Amino acid sequence: MVARPMLASYFVLQGAKTLRDPEPSAAEAKPVADRMVPMLEKYAPQVPTDTRTLVRINAGIKVGAGLMLATGRLPRLSALALAASLVPSTLAAHRFWEADDPAEKSRQRTDFVRDVGLAGGLLLAGVDTEGRPGLRWRAGRAASDTRRAARTARREAKLTARAARAEATSKAKGILHR
Repeated sequence: MVARPMLASYFVLQGAKTLRDPEPSAAEAKPVADRMVPMLEKYAPQVPTDTRTLVRINAGIKVGAGLMLATGRLPRLSALALAASLVPSTLAAHRFWEADDPAEKSRQRTDFVRDVGLAGGLLLAGVDTEGRPGLRWRAGRAASDTRRAARTARREAKLTARAARAEATSKAKGILHR
């Protein structure tokens, strides 16, 4: 009840901040966005390709999915959407492997690992069924129940057939003995 809003708060605040002022994030995202543009043009031509718009879309996803996660609306889907939105953000903002200054490299690495940890938490939230069985379990259970019912029906059919044969044999013997 408390964990999801706590996890979501980071994304709502960061997303709102980026929506208000996308320029710093757009500058960080430019190298990653430039590499993604050919793929977007090929597989999703309807998606805008300018960096500023992509950053704002990502921020909007964070705000929307974060609010949904915090309020318990479609929590699994919203957690997975946040995890997906975190990947490009992390790759754009925390490229510690490119930093020359040891202090900057350390800070970027720490932020990168923090985001990886948040992604792990979101993935856990994305598979959490709150104690209720998931679709996979329910489908497996339904298949198992169907197999069990089929075995029971076959067994009962055999017993019924055996009883019918025994009764027919008994009646036939009764007719012969009269």
